[in-house]
Amino acid sequence: MKRFLIGAVFAFYSLTTLALQPYLTADKVAAGDLKAALAAVEQKLTAEGFAVVGRHMPKGVPDHGVVVLTDAGLTEALKQLGGTAVIGIPIRVGVKADGSVSYVNLEYWERAYIRKDYGKIEAAAKAAAARLEKALGAGKPFGGEVEAGKLAHYHYMFGMEYFEDHSELRTYKSFDEAVKVVRDNLAAGPHNSAKVYELVYPDRKLAVFGVAHNDPEKGEGWWVNKIGPDHIAALPWEIFISDGTVYSLRGRFRTALSWPALTMGQFMTISQHPDFTKEVMEDLAGVL
Repeated sequence: MKRFLIGAVFAFYSLTTLALQPYLTADKVAAGDLKAALAAVEQKLTAEGFAVVGRHMPKGVPDHGVVVLTDAGLTEALKQLGGTAVIGIPIRVGVKADGSVSYVNLEYWERAYIRKDYGKIEAAAKAAAARLEKALGAGKPFGGEVEAGKLAHYHYMFGMEYFEDHSELRTYKSFDEAVKVVRDNLAAGPHNSAKVYELVYPDRKLAVFGVAHNDPEKGEGWWVNKIGPDHIAALPWEIFISDGTVYSLRGRFRTALSWPALTMGQFMTISQHPDFTKEVMEDLAGVL
C-alpha cells in the first residue's frame, strides 16, 4: 500500500511538472514557392490517411501558410465527447516558403481544450500524434513551456480569461439555425473576415469553422508579425457550435495559449487584437 501511494504521488508530480510546448518542428520540404510547399505537405498528410480540409495564407504575413487537416480517430473521439470538444478536431500545420514546416503538439492543445476530460480522448490524440510524426517527421518542440497539469486550467496571468470565460456568443433555437447564421455571415465577410474551413456534424449537433482575419489594420497581418510568425500553426481562429450555441474563445486566452512565452510588454503591443477579434466573432455569430 505504501509503495502504491508513493507511486501515485510520483505519477501526479511527474504530470504537473512535465513541460509541454505548443508546436513541433518537422522535416523541411523544397523551398521556393509557398503554394508548392503547401501542396508538398498536403501530399505527405493525405498519404498517411489524414483529410485536408483547408488552406490558409494569412494576408499580411507573406511566405507563411497553414494546412488544416483532420484525423478520423481523433475526430470520432471528440464527436463522442461532444459539446465544446469540437474545437479540438481541426489540426494545424504551419508552412513557410523556405520549406520550413511545423505542426501543433496535439497533447498540448487537447489538454487545454478538453481539460478534465482529456483522459477520455488521450489514446486517440496520441495515435494521431504518432501518425503526424510519421507523415511529417519528429522535430524539436518550441513556442514556450507550460506544465501539462496546468493546461486544463490555463490562463496567462491573473485577470486573464480561462477557456470557458465569456466564450458563449449567442444561442439559437436550433443547431441548424446557428449553422446557417454563421455560414451566411462568413459569406458576407464582416471586417474582412473569411472562411478557411467548415466542419459540420449534424448527427452530433457540432460544428467548427476556421476564420481568417484579413483586416489590413487590425487583422492577422498586423498582430502576428509583431509577436512572431514562427507560430503560424496557431492560425486560423475558430468559431464553433454545440447544439444551438455559438462559441469562440476569447482573444487573450487563445493568443496566450498560442504564444505562451509572450511577455506582458509584447502583449501590450497588440492590445487591440483581442477586442477586435471578439468583435469579428460576435458579428459572425449574429450577436445583436
